[in-house]
Amino acid sequence: MSVWAVLAAAGSGERLGADRPKAFVRLGERPLLAESLERLDASAWIDAIVVAAPPGWEEPAILLAEELGCGKVSACVTGGATRAESVAAAVAEVPLDAAAIAVHDAARPLVSDDVLERLLRALNEGWDGAVPGLAVADTVKRVDGDRIVETVDRSALRAVQTPQVFVADVLRGAVAMRAGEPPAWTDCSGAVEAAGGRVKVVAGDPRLVKVTDAADLERVAALL
Repeated sequence: MSVWAVLAAAGSGERLGADRPKAFVRLGERPLLAESLERLDASAWIDAIVVAAPPGWEEPAILLAEELGCGKVSACVTGGATRAESVAAAVAEVPLDAAAIAVHDAARPLVSDDVLERLLRALNEGWDGAVPGLAVADTVKRVDGDRIVETVDRSALRAVQTPQVFVADVLRGAVAMRAGEPPAWTDCSGAVEAAGGRVKVVAGDPRLVKVTDAADLERVAALL
C-alpha cells in the first residue's frame, strides 16, 4: 500500500535557547531535521514525504532535503501556530489515493524501520491506527495543586511516541472534524480516538528520544 510520511518540523524550540527553530539546531555536524529526513527517505516502508517547516524556513528545509538526496520529499508546507495546524497543512498535501499516513516529529530523530514495520502490520490487521509506546517505569501520582489525590496504576499506562501511522482516510476525517477547534489532544492518535477510531499500541523504541532541551540533544548524539 502507498504510505506517505508527514514530518512535523515546525516547532520553535524555545526551551533549547537556540537562535533558530528546533528542526535546525545542530545535532552533531548537521541540523536535527536531517536525521529523520534521511531515515524516512531511506525506509522501504515510506513512499513519499511532506515536511511541515517553520514559517520562513521552507526554503532551507527544501535545500536540506536536496543536499541529502532525499528524493521522496514531495512537498514542504508552512507549519502553523500549533502542531495540530502543522499536521493538518501537511496532510492536505497527501494525495487522496494514499493508503496510510505516518506522522512523525522531527524532534524524535532516531526513527527506525523496525518501528514502522510494527505500526504498519497493525493497520494490516484491521486497526485504524497504531502508535509506539513504552511502559511507564516511574510511579505516577494524580495531583490537585500540590496535594496527591491518588496513585495511578501504571500497568495500564504507556508513554506514547512517534511515528504514528493511520489509515489515510481515517486521519483526514479526524483532522477535518477537529478543524478550527482548540485541540484537546496532544497527538494525532488523540484526534483519531476522539473521532471513534480504533488505535493499537505496539512496542516503542527507547532510542526515540524526544529533543526538548540541550541535554536531550546530547543523549541523542550519543545514540547515533
